[in-house]
Amino acid sequence: MPSSSVTRTEPANVSEVQTTSQTQRTLQVEADGGSRGNPGVAGYGALVRDPETGQILATDAQPLGRASNNVAEYSGLIAGLTMARQIDPEARVHALMDSKLVVEQMSGRWKIKHEDMRRLAAQARSIIPAGQVTYEWIPREKNKDADQLSNEAMDAGAAGTQWDAGASKVPVSAPGEGAQKAPAAEKATEPSSGSSSSAGSATHTGRLHHVEIWVEDLAQARRTLGWLFEELGYVLSGEWSEGASYQGAGEYLVIERGPDVSAGAHDRLRPGLNHLAFRAGTRADVDRLAQAAQAVGFTLLFAEQHPFAGGRNHYAAYLEAPNGFEVELVADPA
Repeated sequence: MPSSSVTRTEPANVSEVQTTSQTQRTLQVEADGGSRGNPGVAGYGALVRDPETGQILATDAQPLGRASNNVAEYSGLIAGLTMARQIDPEARVHALMDSKLVVEQMSGRWKIKHEDMRRLAAQARSIIPAGQVTYEWIPREKNKDADQLSNEAMDAGAAGTQWDAGASKVPVSAPGEGAQKAPAAEKATEPSSGSSSSAGSATHTGRLHHVEIWVEDLAQARRTLGWLFEELGYVLSGEWSEGASYQGAGEYLVIERGPDVSAGAHDRLRPGLNHLAFRAGTRADVDRLAQAAQAVGFTLLFAEQHPFAGGRNHYAAYLEAPNGFEVELVADPA
């Protein structure tokens, strides 16, 4: 977080300069989602496959709380595209789904009328450049692995637990590039939720699982932080008397006001968590969100340095919620 008197310079983004290999790899994403009740207990499943060998390189599945079937389908696609990008950001991706709606909307042949679907589609399109992704509808019987994963996620949601990658009936057969093999002593421990692994095989490390934010005024936090999370593409996936959860493409965010929360507003200047930073799209997207956020109660921090409070090459908006919690909205490199 920048101070009012010192401008922080962000490190150069070395990923902006990349070389493209002469032979572009192809990855196959298979995704599915379901809702028992529509809306009801929901979950998604996704995998990345090497189309040449048929080997599964990565898997992911997550319960979504109470959500619609369409939200679950889109969440599966987002998870699949995210895994493909992690394996090889330069690869061509062919996405297979048994949801005619998602395939036709993502292919641009059908209009997206529902606001929630528009946000999810925009999130999916932001993961991999459009020219690298193609979509194909397949019947459900040909999407059995992703269907199995989504059902495992829904089973976990119904039981109030998280999906167990190690117990999945759809194991990873060949870990994707960048995956690290778990040490033998750790094989018996619970696998991290959302990791792409079978028992004792490779897992993705360093992936955020969830963030839980304790607040004094839940209703106010939902009107501000909850609003912003949904604007950024997170989907309301659960709500109860003391909190609400928002599902992303793997990680999720929780706002909670429980009996153990101490009185008083959050102080971002005290030791502990200072702020959360989110990728927010283009500079125009950052500007739009910053303006809209102020209309619902956020305060723009470091206004005299905005939008370069983080340095002349770092376009971002720093916002403080009414409860004192800070978020940063970062624009993609120009």
